[in-house]
Amino acid sequence: MASSTSGCIIIALLVLFLITPAPVAAGHHERVLKHSSGKKPLQTERPYNIAHRGANGELPEETHAAYERAVVEGTDFLETDIISTKDGKLICFHDLTLDATTDIANHTEFKDRVRTYEVQGANVTGFFTVDFTLAEILTLGAVQRWPFRDQSYNGKYKVIIFEEYIEIALNTTDRIVGIYPEIKNPVFINQHVKWPGGKTHENIFVETLQKYGYGGKYLSEAWKQKPLFIQSFAPTALAKAATLIDSPLIFLIDDFSVPTQDTNLTFYQITTNQYFDYLVSFGVVGIGPWKDNIAIPNAENYAAPPTHLIRRAHDHGLQVHPYTFRNENQFLHFNYHQDPYQEYIYWLADLKVDGLFTDFCGSLKLYQDWAMPLKTQ
Repeated sequence: MASSTSGCIIIALLVLFLITPAPVAAGHHERVLKHSSGKKPLQTERPYNIAHRGANGELPEETHAAYERAVVEGTDFLETDIISTKDGKLICFHDLTLDATTDIANHTEFKDRVRTYEVQGANVTGFFTVDFTLAEILTLGAVQRWPFRDQSYNGKYKVIIFEEYIEIALNTTDRIVGIYPEIKNPVFINQHVKWPGGKTHENIFVETLQKYGYGGKYLSEAWKQKPLFIQSFAPTALAKAATLIDSPLIFLIDDFSVPTQDTNLTFYQITTNQYFDYLVSFGVVGIGPWKDNIAIPNAENYAAPPTHLIRRAHDHGLQVHPYTFRNENQFLHFNYHQDPYQEYIYWLADLKVDGLFTDFCGSLKLYQDWAMPLKTQ
């Protein structure tokens, strides 16, 4: 009886020892939280899953809900486009006009705001963000761009500002999520919006990032804590950003026949080896090409064998993040048998690109977990 009681006491003490937290030195816990916030690090083992305008295959693009959904679905990076309002506030919005992805047509109080401006050599008519204050834009509801996608969320969410988008990424609870903002249409924005002190769209863009502590070269410890790629179709905007922040830059590449907004050259002319050398010289770490520049489709909707763009980029040490991968049949070439997984296999396993811009980050995550599971999991 006595030995049994002693045994119980020993077991009780052992259990108490195991469940009692070890003492922590003063300030240690706070220091760890400042470094990692207890979050899982960004995965860098496999190609990046880039949520193009959030989970916009399911919800209106570039809204709080679309970005929150992308986080839940496991994206690595939240992608966005940054343009400006009339009063110089930076918003997450793809088009220069509000027509396609808001309900502005229902707001008769703004019916006299229609304008026609020249945008990259063409006349465009519509409701331009640069003719509206932030307060006015926040009265609008966001809507789904594509009519064949879910329309039930139309009008339920608002346009968000750059800061709100950043905070969505920083406020994730269990893992680090990167951001991938674009300096969008800087030539047009700088023509129509003026900031104090002669600052430009690029200045305000970078200052906003720095306000939240972003900075650091690719894969540096600072970068891993707050992962960031800065993207733009305008090479001069990237060159300017490089003088303001040391974060990695991505040069976006449109249809080869299209002229850039800030040079006298087409995108074909500025994807030469010599131009790649120039881009690398000031901090560009990758390119984001339209995928049909690489696997060019014919009139029957079959993609041709790939061009040498990926190989040449990789030869220059540049990552390749093509855009945009979408699940619907309308966007799938017949080579992929109407199966987005077949498209993933081609681009990730065969062409070995380094990341994908996708409207359906949940689908890409499921494919990657099946085909290329992380070793750290």
